[in-house]
Formats: sequence, structure tokens, C-alpha cells
Amino acid sequence: MAWVVPQFNKRSVNWAGEMLVRGDYSRYIDKNEYLSDYLRALDIVNNWRSSHSFPLNTFTVGLKRRAKPADSQCLIAQRIKRMSSIEQKLTRFPTMTLSQMQDLGGCRAVMASVHLAKSLVKEYEESDIKHTLHQCDDYIATPKSSGYRGIHLIYRYNSDRKTTYNSLKVEMQIRTHLQHAWATAVETVGTLQRQALKSSQGDTKLLRFFALASTAFAFRENTQPVPNTPGSYKEMAAELRSLVRELDLVNRLGAYGQAMRLLASPQASKGDAHYFLIELNPAQHSVEVTTFKLSESKDAAAKYLEVEQKMKDSTGSEAVLVSVESLDTIRKAYPNYFLDAHVFMKLVSQATGRDTAPRRPVNVSKQLRLF
Repeated sequence: MAWVVPQFNKRSVNWAGEMLVRGDYSRYIDKNEYLSDYLRALDIVNNWRSSHSFPLNTFTVGLKRRAKPADSQCLIAQRIKRMSSIEQKLTRFPTMTLSQMQDLGGCRAVMASVHLAKSLVKEYEESDIKHTLHQCDDYIATPKSSGYRGIHLIYRYNSDRKTTYNSLKVEMQIRTHLQHAWATAVETVGTLQRQALKSSQGDTKLLRFFALASTAFAFRENTQPVPNTPGSYKEMAAELRSLVRELDLVNRLGAYGQAMRLLASPQASKGDAHYFLIELNPAQHSVEVTTFKLSESKDAAAKYLEVEQKMKDSTGSEAVLVSVESLDTIRKAYPNYFLDAHVFMKLVSQATGRDTAPRRPVNVSKQLRLF
């Protein structure tokens, strides 16, 4: 296949990133000039991120070659960062330039244990590969306050044969199944709640729950707990149980998992479906999904408002409108481990010593208007 190569210098790339997120429309007298610059910026950003595909493929092949002999069941995945994710990150970190972004190309290995994960990292650190290790962030030894745990290796690509891509950065994430289950649940809830939970933004009680759940998993893996969570297992489990009850997370996460599995089905993904209106009634163990085409965005918004009003007095019920892009992101980030919140809640159940797993499956009522 023909790989995309970088066509613009870093100055142009940084201008394009700035234009993408902080382009000041008021500075332009001519509307067409603004539109022309914006479209040019999109082209430059797209070329820059796409040019990471070849280095990313190289690192993914190498990751699989090293990880599979140690753990034949390990999960290997790769992705190029979405445009919307690039915008969000540049917005969150206003001093960052696009050329400095380290995870435009990312690959991941999910290993069976902390020992295997660290052994894989050590193998890379002691290897004689030509690529330059730019940075190593060990979030298992020092978890993020959000609860995120895993190890990131950031490399600069270096090759005598493919010099065009030299110095482009690729991020490798190495984590365990427990850490992956946690990240899956955060991504699921964040998408359906439309909150940037993985960036520590959103409902404070949900954020606290995920921090505690990560500490519970850290105890199980005999690793460092998340900052500002109880150092005592008994205290952690008590607070975690309390939040599970208060937030009704057994039913909510069960409904979320069922909704996401429904949306992953072949029936939901065919046709011109672009927006998904999800009606969740955890107390009744039901999920209803209505789809809309891209051209029906106004209809989707109107229906969303109508359903929200209808659910206003129904305790625990939720309505969520998500786009196909949001779902595709999760599918690509979590292939063949697709968003079963039951797995995560079973792990939480084991951590708290209580039965927090759903007692019966959620009844999925499908209202799929596919065109």
C-alpha cells in the first residue's frame, strides 16, 4: 500500500493546529478567506496525523513479535488519533503545539499480569532497536489521580531506509487486563454520559468511583494505590460500596454495557445510521435505541429534547444522543473486548466483597429505524 508522507514543515503543522482550535474568526475581514485557511489547516493536520501510519505499523508489528511469545492471549491494537480528539487535547493543553503531540499514532499491548507487562517494558528498554526512546511514563508505579494505570513508552522513529518518517513519535501503551477493564468502563461511561472522565472532567462522584475502583484493582495486583484514595483495603471497599449504591451503578453500568453491545451489532451498523438516541431505564432493566441519518440531525436533536423532558420525573432514567464517530472510537480502541460493563462490575464486586453484578440481564428493546 502507499503510505502517506509528511508534506509540511513543523511551522505549518503548528499553525494548522492553532487554526483548528483557536482560529480567531474576528481577525478575518473576508469570510471566504477564513474558510479557505480553515480548510487548508484541516488538510495539513490530516496529512500530519496520517503520516504517522507507517511508523505506527512498524511499532505494532514489533510489539506483537515481542508480546506474543510471553503471553499468547495478549491483546494488540493500534489507532491513529481522531481529529476531534486532537482538537480536545490541544484545547486542554493550550501551550502544546501539534508537532509536540506524542500520541498521534498509538499502539497497545494488554498483558495477563503486571509481571508480564513490566517484563515487556524491560525487554524494550534493553533492546538494540534503532528507534530512540523519548520518554517512559510508568503509571503503574505512580498512578494518575484519575485512576489511570499502565506504562507508556514514547519512541521517535529512526530508520536508515525510511528517513522520511524519522523523528515522528509513536506511543506504546502496555497494561494488564484489570487496567484495561477499568479503561474500557471509563471510556464507555464517558461516551454515554458525554463527560471527559478519562481527562478527570465530569461528575465528581463518578470520578471518585473510578479512582477507588482503580485502587481496588491495584490492591489485587499488589501495586501502588491511586493518590488520595484510602491506603486501607477495608476503608476503600466501604467507600466503594457506598458509591455503588448511591449511584445505582449496578443497573446503570449493566444498561450501558447492553446498549453498547446492541450498537456494536451488525444490524445497528448497517444502513445510513449516524446518530443513536439511547433511552436507558436501569430500574426497569430496559434499553431503547433509535437511529437517525446524518441529514436528520435536527430531528435527532428534537427527539432527544422530547425524550429528556419525558424522563425528567423518572428517577435514574437517562437519554443519550451519540454519533457514529464516538462509537467507532471505542470500537477501535477496544477491539474484541467490546464494552461489557458486566466484566468491570464483576471485578468491582470481587473487590468490595459484595454482589454488585447484575442479577438479571437487561431487556433491550430495539427501535432501530435503519434506512
